[in-house]
Amino acid sequence: MSFKPANSIQDLQYFGEFGGVNPSISDSSTYTFLSAKTMFDTFEGNADGCYLYSRHSSPSNLYLGAALAAMEHTETANVTASGMGAITSVMLQLCNAGDHIISSRTIYGGTYAFFKNFIPKFNIETSFVDITKLDVVEAAITKNTKVIYCESVSNPLLEVADIKNLAKIAKKHGLKLVVDNTFSPLSISPAILGADVVIHSLTKFINGSSDTVGGVVCGSQEFINALRNVNDGACMLLGATMDSLRASSILKNLRTLHIRMQQHSKNGMFLAEKFEAEGLKTVYPGLKSHPSHQLFKNMMNTEYGFGGMLTIDVGSLNKANALMELMQHKNLGYLAVSLGFYKTLFSAPGTSTSSEIPEEEQNQMGLSDGLIRFSIGLDADIERTYGVMRKCMLEIGVLKA
Repeated sequence: MSFKPANSIQDLQYFGEFGGVNPSISDSSTYTFLSAKTMFDTFEGNADGCYLYSRHSSPSNLYLGAALAAMEHTETANVTASGMGAITSVMLQLCNAGDHIISSRTIYGGTYAFFKNFIPKFNIETSFVDITKLDVVEAAITKNTKVIYCESVSNPLLEVADIKNLAKIAKKHGLKLVVDNTFSPLSISPAILGADVVIHSLTKFINGSSDTVGGVVCGSQEFINALRNVNDGACMLLGATMDSLRASSILKNLRTLHIRMQQHSKNGMFLAEKFEAEGLKTVYPGLKSHPSHQLFKNMMNTEYGFGGMLTIDVGSLNKANALMELMQHKNLGYLAVSLGFYKTLFSAPGTSTSSEIPEEEQNQMGLSDGLIRFSIGLDADIERTYGVMRKCMLEIGVLKA
């Protein structure tokens, strides 16, 4: 693939108000107008370059949105207060009462809870399917279907969506394909593969320092304008607005994303190969044993690798908990949810980030008690890290001496 997402970010040139190399932070909630007519025009959406109120947009948020749109190769983007703020706004913008959504069965627990428990009160129903089976996806389409929703790489099972062919199905039936690309920024470019809307939780790899919650919706100018519309725009009316100071902070961290993703991927690949060689049930898109390894290779921007997320199955929740507690004690990382931090983070998704999914459905999708999800950190000496991890696994009985 010829698209170079990091170049697209780098090629944006912003100057601060006084010539600063970072854009000035717009620390205002409201903006003044030189004429009453301009204020009216702005409310009507007709005054380019004029700012109204920071819930609608602000210079700081637009700088970050432009950089993320360049990264995802979309016309524009709108940043939100969280990843869930992005997801919920998009789905409520695209769907009305009586509509139907087709979703991957393996998605972030909060997204699953929104689809399964929250929006049915608005008479919006969701069918959860194995997104890797295109015939099953197409068979689930009804006359009321409006959206196909998936994650590029699913949370937590690391299933890989065939975005190009899902986009063909969506286009054939007049649907929108919405892709959450949180697990694979830079590595996969869903819009180039045909996705209509690309979402990220900026909290994770893009920000990279586990100090900020944020989200983004990347899409066409028409769709982002609709989200911001003062009369019926979901982002405007639901109020999932990012603070300008946070937008400025994330923009600075975005500049190093390409370097960080390369190291996350390098370390992830190293550990996945070691774990698999030890006989552990290991899932990582970079392994040839992954059922969608070739699909990921066909979609990826090669220089950013297969990402920093992997899972192992240690057989039981007790062993998983004991291993994670010992690894934290040995300073290998943190027993914590989320991902994309400079330190490795690990959790048992069945009792944490996917706990919203009923146990029966977890079993059906292959989410076992002993599954540990790793977000691999930026360790400079990954061989040393592996050596200590291996000793922990031997001590807990996950590996046999």
